[in-house]
Amino acid sequence: MSDTTARALRLIELLQSAQQRTVAELADRLDVDERTIRRDMARLVDLGLPVETLRGRYGGYRLAPGRRVLPLMFSAEEAVAVYLGLARAQAASREPELAAQTALSKIRRALPIADAQRVDDLLSAMTRTSPHGDTAPDPAVMLTLAEAVVRRQGLDLRYVSRAGASSRRAVHPYGLVAHSDRWYLVALDTDQQEERTFRVDRIRSVRSLRETFTPPQRPDAEAHLLDLFAAAQYRWHVVLRIRTSEERIRGHLPRSVARLELVDRGETDAGDAGLPWYRAEIHAESLDWLPPVIAALDCEVTIEGPDELRDRVRDAAARMLHATDDGTRSPRS
Repeated sequence: MSDTTARALRLIELLQSAQQRTVAELADRLDVDERTIRRDMARLVDLGLPVETLRGRYGGYRLAPGRRVLPLMFSAEEAVAVYLGLARAQAASREPELAAQTALSKIRRALPIADAQRVDDLLSAMTRTSPHGDTAPDPAVMLTLAEAVVRRQGLDLRYVSRAGASSRRAVHPYGLVAHSDRWYLVALDTDQQEERTFRVDRIRSVRSLRETFTPPQRPDAEAHLLDLFAAAQYRWHVVLRIRTSEERIRGHLPRSVARLELVDRGETDAGDAGLPWYRAEIHAESLDWLPPVIAALDCEVTIEGPDELRDRVRDAAARMLHATDDGTRSPRS
């Protein structure tokens, strides 16, 4: 067998199908001399495959105990792409298939040690605020971001904004978070000295810097991401006072949309516990979606601002009243 790649794949197959193979046996199987086998094995070891050399009269080669090798030579980026795809498929199902679970496990075990560590860094840096993100990120970018998060290294980003403007950013990355259908990098923009969120699919290239940093102490990255979303600067700043439970409010105004502050626990002079009052702050690009949400809350709500929201709620209420008119009432004089 003269083709080097084909011979390497065949060697891997032979090693996986037995506990041990002698040099003479491999040479016979592949119709090459023993010197060629030794060179091929050295090449596989250089690629990071877990091949062990056994010395002595009955020596030869074997895969390291407990290790398997994929029949294809995945790069770290390719393995991560497959890994993330399987993870999304697994997360999308309430009852993950055993095949998806075992495939994830096999890929992790089969990677060369250095690549497996990169995948471990990625998985330890990733958190999710929702079941899964549907927008597949660039695996090479994800690996570099995750390594920087774990190792606390600065990054140089080439980033494209929502408006299509390209920029270069120096950042200190804190975490990778999947929210809704997107992956986000939470980081400190060192030039602006403010914390930002960057959509990973808009990062065109990334380079690790030598500088290191100490990240801020926070309970979790996903909670901080949701707080940043809620505080984002949009056209409208809405303030509502809502009298109901926090659970009910969050069913309509999640943490990524509204900041909540308890202003009255609802306790009476007699000590009876009633419904509490919350102050909700919402930053929104449009007000059109808020009247239906206020109606859906089905509780006491006071609009503290802006006046434009009051107008929209009045208009929505007038339309609803008009919808109840069955035409039997006489028109007003």
